[in-house]
Amino acid sequence: MKKFKEYSNFDLSEINKKMLKQWSDEDLFHQSIAIREGSPSFVFFEGPPSANGMPGIHHVMARTIKDTFCRYKTMQGFQVKRKAGWDTHGLPVELGVEKMLGITKEDIGKKISVDDYNAACRREVMKYTKEWEDLTTKMGYWVDMENPYITYDNKYIETLWCLLKQLYNKGLLYKGYTIQPYSPAAGTGLSSHELNQPGCYRDVKDTTCTAQFKIKGDCFGSNAYFLAWTTTPWTLPSNTALCVGEKIIYNIVKSENPYTGIAATYIIAKDLVSDYFGDKKVSNFEIVGECKGTDLLGIEYEQLFPWVAPCELVNGKIVNRKADAFRVISGDYVTTENGTGIVHIAPTFGTDDAFVAKKSGIPALFMINDKNETRPMVDFTGKYWNLEELNPEFVKECVNVELYKQYAGQWVKNAYDPQFTIDGRYDEEAALKAENLDIRLCMAMKAEGTVFKIEKHTHNYPHCWRTDKPVLYYPLDSWFIKTTACREEMIELNKTINWKPESTGTGRFGKWLENLNDWNLSRSRYWGTPLPIWRTEDGKEEICIGSIEELFAEIDKAIVAGVMKENPYKNFKVGDYSKENYDPKNIDLHRPYVDDIVLVSASGKPMKRELDLIDVWFDSGAMPYAQVHYPFEAPQPPKGGVKTANPILYGRLKELANKHRYNPTQAEEALWEMLRERNIANCKFRRQHVIADYIVDFVCLEKMLVVEVDGGYHNNVEIKEYDNLRTQYLEQKGYCVIRFTNEEVLVNTDKVLNDIKIALTTPPTGGWGVADFISEGVDQTRGWFFTLHAIHTMIDNQVAFKNVISSGLVLDKNGNKMSKRLGNAVDPFETIEKYGSDPLRWYMMTNASPWDNLKFDPEGIEEVRRKFFGTLYNTYSFFALYANVDGFDGTENEVPVSERPEIDRWILSLLNTLIKEVTEHYDNYEPTRAGRAVQDFVGENLSNWYVRLNRKRFWGGTMDADKLSAYQTLYTCLITVSKLMAPIAPFYADKLFRNLTDQQRSVHLEQWAKYDEKLIDSHLEECMRLAQQATSMILALRKKANKKVRQPLQKAVIPASDATTLENLKYVTDLIKTEVNVKEIQVVTTEDSTIKLVKGIKPNFKTLGKKYGKQMKEIAAAVNAFTQAQIGEVEKNGQIILPLPSGEVVVELTDVEIATEDMPGWLVANEGVLTIALDIEVNEELRQEGIARELVNRIQNIRKSIGLEITDKICVQVEKQDDINAAVETHNEYISSQVLATSLTLADNLANPTELDFEDFIVKVSVEKA
Repeated sequence: MKKFKEYSNFDLSEINKKMLKQWSDEDLFHQSIAIREGSPSFVFFEGPPSANGMPGIHHVMARTIKDTFCRYKTMQGFQVKRKAGWDTHGLPVELGVEKMLGITKEDIGKKISVDDYNAACRREVMKYTKEWEDLTTKMGYWVDMENPYITYDNKYIETLWCLLKQLYNKGLLYKGYTIQPYSPAAGTGLSSHELNQPGCYRDVKDTTCTAQFKIKGDCFGSNAYFLAWTTTPWTLPSNTALCVGEKIIYNIVKSENPYTGIAATYIIAKDLVSDYFGDKKVSNFEIVGECKGTDLLGIEYEQLFPWVAPCELVNGKIVNRKADAFRVISGDYVTTENGTGIVHIAPTFGTDDAFVAKKSGIPALFMINDKNETRPMVDFTGKYWNLEELNPEFVKECVNVELYKQYAGQWVKNAYDPQFTIDGRYDEEAALKAENLDIRLCMAMKAEGTVFKIEKHTHNYPHCWRTDKPVLYYPLDSWFIKTTACREEMIELNKTINWKPESTGTGRFGKWLENLNDWNLSRSRYWGTPLPIWRTEDGKEEICIGSIEELFAEIDKAIVAGVMKENPYKNFKVGDYSKENYDPKNIDLHRPYVDDIVLVSASGKPMKRELDLIDVWFDSGAMPYAQVHYPFEAPQPPKGGVKTANPILYGRLKELANKHRYNPTQAEEALWEMLRERNIANCKFRRQHVIADYIVDFVCLEKMLVVEVDGGYHNNVEIKEYDNLRTQYLEQKGYCVIRFTNEEVLVNTDKVLNDIKIALTTPPTGGWGVADFISEGVDQTRGWFFTLHAIHTMIDNQVAFKNVISSGLVLDKNGNKMSKRLGNAVDPFETIEKYGSDPLRWYMMTNASPWDNLKFDPEGIEEVRRKFFGTLYNTYSFFALYANVDGFDGTENEVPVSERPEIDRWILSLLNTLIKEVTEHYDNYEPTRAGRAVQDFVGENLSNWYVRLNRKRFWGGTMDADKLSAYQTLYTCLITVSKLMAPIAPFYADKLFRNLTDQQRSVHLEQWAKYDEKLIDSHLEECMRLAQQATSMILALRKKANKKVRQPLQKAVIPASDATTLENLKYVTDLIKTEVNVKEIQVVTTEDSTIKLVKGIKPNFKTLGKKYGKQMKEIAAAVNAFTQAQIGEVEKNGQIILPLPSGEVVVELTDVEIATEDMPGWLVANEGVLTIALDIEVNEELRQEGIARELVNRIQNIRKSIGLEITDKICVQVEKQDDINAAVETHNEYISSQVLATSLTLADNLANPTELDFEDFIVKVSVEKA
């Protein structure tokens, strides 16, 4: 029976499917976790995708990175739990549902109830769950999809409320009224990290204008104007002030309006006059004076668009504040870099505008709507308010209806106009072509003579990350997290994170933290996590709810106070954490249900919930806590009667614990007395207590706090490592561990007790603690990465993750972003079906580093399939074929490595070096280097070198020590390769491993390969490297001369550059001769060369130019004229001194390029330190041997084509002809032995021969089984 399975074809897609079934039958993923129970944990956090869209090829990339390291760490012996998750709230979901239902945000609550809308969101968000699960399975990504965390789950939301309550109690949650980025297309405000997603800031070409603001009075003449430039003409009707720089010098310019020709006087910054007046501009002008910015302060001007008077509501009454507006104020941010040096101020649409206006007592221009709310002139949908939407009294008192109605209801940007969004798709091209409000306003100003200049201008403008439409800056009542209060801690903690690439951590992420703003948490939407804050109408009393239990307690108070009749969640049982109890039929913490809950304040006033939802990024950033329902179902303390010890070791450990208990150190005794007497935080401690396999000094089981007292010997390096492992294990079991030295306990008693008290009263770290590794796309740098980091810092004052790969984009092969619209998107399902997952994963990991953008090309997958997997398959097939013939099964007694041939010791040395390097690469989160190292080993060393050089050792003969050594060496290499490739290519690695070992054993349950330093022979590896390099160079010269390898050549000469290289090359000359089919390899020193090598030299302009500049021409001429002796001097000494007319210069070896030139009858190659000269002349004797070798190859091919077994003997006849007779006769024995021929004869005529084309002649042969 064959031990090793043999295959007739190689189909990675089919292997993919069969291995998936086998994994499923064996429940292999769960096995891989179960067998590591009790082992150290490797903590991984899965960033949650949203299942309301189909997965793409970039998701294969992202998940391959994650799976690679989780598999690697599992094989290293860690227990790697990985929980899948679904991001189910937020704009992508809501916008998709609105598109599906054919509604806008404004229709919610009118055309569709909030309840029905949210129900649609709940259904739609999981629409493509099956496809996501299918892709995850097919690509081999091991993650727990059966028990995922889901952000809309009530348990998840309860944890979010708990975290928000903690932030609230720390004073980090507050409400503020500020100018915030707002997306009319999405109908909600945005946080600064959302605004800084990749691609949000884009260059746009807008209509801009320089407006004329007419100055009141005659201080500058009767027709004088301030000039102010704006890129947003639609904000001009909201102007209430002009801002100047106090130290800026302004010119008074007499000229005329370029559109009307009317004479006027203009005020403009002196440094910017030339931008508006002069050649090719307004040529008719005269500067009649100048003044400082301070001279302009307080000057009043006429309202540019007198549509609406500034006003405010005071005690419910409308107060007109026009008298306080339309004057010049100062601001530090005014510059003369562009514009006019005078800034138009619209306080409702800019943070800086609002700040300087408020500072100077300038009112903002607000509208009052029919709900009596003060709002900017632009409503939340992005248009000017319609008159019927406004408060009638406000319209009467403050609005010039005739002027305003011409523009009422007009969209400030075409992107917001519904006519350009058809069937949910925004027609950006049509929107850009159409006339917009900016143009209409500019044309009106041009007609009225109130604009000086209109032009198109390209500038950078922010867009919404989900709608791709421009944002506005808008005054909003929002809840904020005071992240700026923790900025320094975040910056310091970030320095401890291993970022891949490092530049992302220091640059994109680090710089972001340095310029951090407070986190705008509020979202004015419907489907999401409700903000758990209830407030009185006057805003003076409020409460933040941190749990359902707390909510129920407050509802009970509200019922007693009469503000609620009953608890709407009365079927829910507090303290019951079952899935059934948390089902939405019992409790739903979403809108509109929580909105109906009215609580009562301490003073007896009703409190209603703040209608905001929270930023969806808080949902995902809190997943380390919420995925385990922290703190409600986080690791719980052992209950009474529950043993914490390992039952197998308990007896022995208990005995040791008793010995320690009765022989405590002075510090241990002192602390025990204090813990007993002080009754800290009403907590009971045990001493010398057994937990699992360890004895701890003191433990409070209720709070899961371990206190260790360390003597001086704990400073020993090995003891420290043991302490760290012990602490890590206890923390994984849910315990908090704190340590004190003997000196601290005896000297700083109060501090020690206070630290213990703090530890007892501090909630345990949530979730699974700190992630050892996370990975997502670069777009998450200021998204999920930031929110993870921020929440962990604010809650636990520690990092959320230790290592992170920020992966690049997956582009098409031309470097363009993939999209369905462009038709260049790649279907991951079709790709896996065609190639299998392994070549796809391997290609993605080895083509470029994960953090670099990948130009995805299917031909690259095919190349990987052919070159790497095909080569490995062929190597295994070769091994299996001969091993089965010889009966090798891997159980034979090992031939000691020291007794194996040098070629075996070389490949085993290289194999151990490979294990060492690949392990280092994985440990450094460098999967590309790891994969390439394995690939190079298989292709260049194992297959192309070791197997090819050792084929004859596997052919025929008995199983002697040499043959057994060859089998065992190749067997070891293949098994090791299967382990090293398993993290990236899990399917074929497992198939290969099972084929080589017991079919029931999976490589993914194996321990990671370990290298043996004693087997690494650096000298042997270097010698063989030189042999490979020399062989490659000679074969390239053969190809250049069109000489097949089967044609022997007479001689190659290799001048060695140094003594070490000389000896190393001599060590492998026989091997090189055999490989390149050259009769003689002569290795000599450069001085001893038996042939006269002619060398050429030319200057290296890059290095010489930097050194000598103007002397370059002179130096180049001298170098080009070097004699062979001068070239030799440069090579030998590393430099040469040139006495030139312009002065002496030193030319170093790096300043020139030296190459050996071809000679008559010889070809020469240069590569690194090696130079090789090859004699390409072929005499008659060499020609005959070449024919013989070619004939062997052709007969071998005939054997295969007629279906002979590798051990079958044959009879060969060759038809006589002058071109071949001598070769057959001379080399008859050689040919016969190579093709297993019992006879090889020349015949006059052959019946039905096989014709072989030898290029210059035809050879006719007959081959029959003997």
